Amino acid sequence: MSCNALYIHIPFCERKCPYCDFYSVPAREALMEQYTDAVLRALKTQPFGITTLDTIYFGGGTPSVLGGRRIAQLLDGISGQFTITPDAEITVECNPHSALADDLKWMRQAGANRLSFGMQSVDDAQLKLLGRLHSAADVPSAVTAAQDAGFAHISLDLMLATPHQTFADVDRAAALCDRLGVEHVSAYLLKIEEGTPFATGNISEDCPDEDGQVALYRHAVEALGALGYQQYEISNFARSGQVARHNLKYWNCEEYLGIGPSAHSFVDGRRRYFERDLNAFLTAEAPFSLLCDDGAGGDAEEYIMLRARLAKGIQWSALSARYPNYDVEALRKKALHLVDRGLVLIDDTGFRLTLDGFLLSNAVIGALI
Repeated sequence: MSCNALYIHIPFCERKCPYCDFYSVPAREALMEQYTDAVLRALKTQPFGITTLDTIYFGGGTPSVLGGRRIAQLLDGISGQFTITPDAEITVECNPHSALADDLKWMRQAGANRLSFGMQSVDDAQLKLLGRLHSAADVPSAVTAAQDAGFAHISLDLMLATPHQTFADVDRAAALCDRLGVEHVSAYLLKIEEGTPFATGNISEDCPDEDGQVALYRHAVEALGALGYQQYEISNFARSGQVARHNLKYWNCEEYLGIGPSAHSFVDGRRRYFERDLNAFLTAEAPFSLLCDDGAGGDAEEYIMLRARLAKGIQWSALSARYPNYDVEALRKKALHLVDRGLVLIDDTGFRLTLDGFLLSNAVIGALI
């Protein structure tokens, strides 16, 4: 298996959202300059012999606060160390509030060709409660600016089961995605992470209960599907041919290289990660010397766990080809036990989770592996 994917973590935000537990620090100019230099050092000392990339993903944090000039610097550094295929997917996560027209032009001219905007909601009151800096009106403005800058591939994030959210809220968000002509939507349930302000503030008391969460998720799947956004993963929807290729590598249990504090990698059959320590990354002469080994990866159970998130599910032939010693018949029997409960569909080619199976994915995957 070869590695052709690169993830770069940009650990800066203008302000941390109260539900977020990703690693990030306040965006300051001097720190962001230092960080850009540190990532460029890491690119030059990459120890795994990776030569070619067909997907690049800038995640965070809020990568757009780094600014178009610095992202262009990083893309220039990447192209100096790797061969980037002509059809490579190059994604930058953006906050609608920080998506300035000049920065978007910088990024597009440097080779970025896909943007993922953190819309989250189309209701100003909900956006304020979620701690977002942008308004509902900023979303169409940001998407239009991106399209004017030459971005044809755009994704919007939609958060489900937020406090006081209604079916009408979901419908308005889906309709906006359609009206703006975006081709990809990530719609995911709000998860209250331990230690976040939402957790300590008991925000869950204002959120829909379990039945309400299920209903909102089902409604989102139906509303997006009716507008041509087909579900291809538990939380991801795309129009024909417009799936997120980089993220598919994760779900297909393919290898990828991660750079930056908290970034994970799966290379040469092993999983590795950087500690959540910005200062250590900034001061390291050889940033990859900081990598921590997280053990072997890519076994059959991990493959099943990841592939089960996809609407296509798992094909018996592909599983057998990749893991010739794996007991496929035993897995088939486990899957059959879940059919009568409406959690799995199975046939001669393979099996996949139903919508109910997606809603109970942790338990279903646990029963399978």
